[in-house]
Amino acid sequence: MPSASRKRPNDTRSARMELRVLPGAKSMIQRAMALTGLSAGDLALQAAQQVVAEHERMVLAGADRDRFIRLLADPPEPTPRLRRAFARHRRATG
Repeated sequence: MPSASRKRPNDTRSARMELRVLPGAKSMIQRAMALTGLSAGDLALQAAQQVVAEHERMVLAGADRDRFIRLLADPPEPTPRLRRAFARHRRATG
């Protein structure tokens, strides 16, 4: 992963965040900064990007993956309840 601390020519950091952390958390953040050479903000950004990526991606394995692929290839017929939901959606959205 490219270093987030590399500044781009027009990198003007103007947004500011402040937070309070436990003393142990502060020590951990400072240690990570020393080990990586990243700023606290860059470390926070990397952690935030990882959290978002983990929540935007779904990983299926084994039987779950096989069932998902099978249903994509051969989807079941819509149930009456789903048909009613589609009809309500069409009426609501025009």
